Amino acid sequence: MSDAAPPPDAAAFCADLVRSHDFPRYAATLFAPAAERRALLALHAYHVEIVRVRDQVSQPLPGEIRLQWWTDMLSGHVHGSAEGNPVAAELLRAIRDFELPVEPLSLLAEEHQFDLYNDPMPTMTALEGYLAATCSSLFALAARVMVTPSSEVEHLARHTGLAQGIVQTIANLPRDAAHRQLFLPQQLLDSHACRAEDVFAGKQSPQLGAVLDQLIGEARQHLATASSLLAQVPISVRPAFLPLSQVRTDLKRLSQPGRDPFTPQPSSRLRTLWTLWRASRSREFTK
Repeated sequence: MSDAAPPPDAAAFCADLVRSHDFPRYAATLFAPAAERRALLALHAYHVEIVRVRDQVSQPLPGEIRLQWWTDMLSGHVHGSAEGNPVAAELLRAIRDFELPVEPLSLLAEEHQFDLYNDPMPTMTALEGYLAATCSSLFALAARVMVTPSSEVEHLARHTGLAQGIVQTIANLPRDAAHRQLFLPQQLLDSHACRAEDVFAGKQSPQLGAVLDQLIGEARQHLATASSLLAQVPISVRPAFLPLSQVRTDLKRLSQPGRDPFTPQPSSRLRTLWTLWRASRSREFTK
C-alpha cells in the first residue's frame, strides 16, 4: 500500500459523499472524536462507493469491473489511480493509521456483487451471511477504529449489523421490488405461500405481511441481543454503535399495523440527528 499523502480535500470529499448518500451513518460520526471521525468517514465513504455501483451500471459486467477495482486496490495491485481517488486515498490512510484488516473490506465488495443480479436471496441463512459480511463487518471495522478489537465487540458488531441489515431490507422493499430484486429470502416467501411476482407488482397480501412479520421478529431478537451486549464493551467504543438507536426507531415505524410496505417512509435528517443525540446522552451509551 502506498504511503503517499492523500489529496488535501480527500477528507472533505468523503464527508460530503457520506452526508449526501448515507446521512444516518454520517450523523453517527459526529459523536466520535475528530481523529477517529476521519477514519470512520473513510470507511463509510468506501461503503457508499460500493453500494452505489448497483445504480451506476445497467449491466452486471461493468459493475463487477468496478468492484474488482476496489478489491485490486486493497490488495495493492492499483497504484497511481488509487492516490488520485479521494475515497481510496482516505481508506488507505485509515487502514494504515488504525491497522485495519484488509480482508473484510475486500469481502464487503465481493458480497455486493449479489446486488448486480436479479437472483433471489435463497434462504434466511444466506441473508444473514450477506448482512454479516456487509453491515456487521462495517460495524466491526468502525469499532476497531475506536478500541482494540475483542470478542465482545465483535459479537456486538455482528448482532448490530444483522438488526440494522434486516431493518434496511424491509425498508428498501419498495425500491428493490421496483427493480425486480428480491432480498427477502425465497425460503420465507415459500413458507408463507407468497409469490415473488406479487412482490414485484407491489401487491399487499396477508402472505407478504407474514413474511415481513417474521423478518421483524428476527430483527427484534438481534436488536435485543445487541442492546444487552452494549453494556459489556468499553464506553469509548459505544459511539460506533449509536446507529442502534436509529434501528430501534426504524423498526418501530416499520412494525406499525396497517403500514403499506411498498410506500417509502424515510426518516428526516432532523429526526435522525435528534434520535442519535438523545441516545448519545443516555445511560446506555454513557454508563
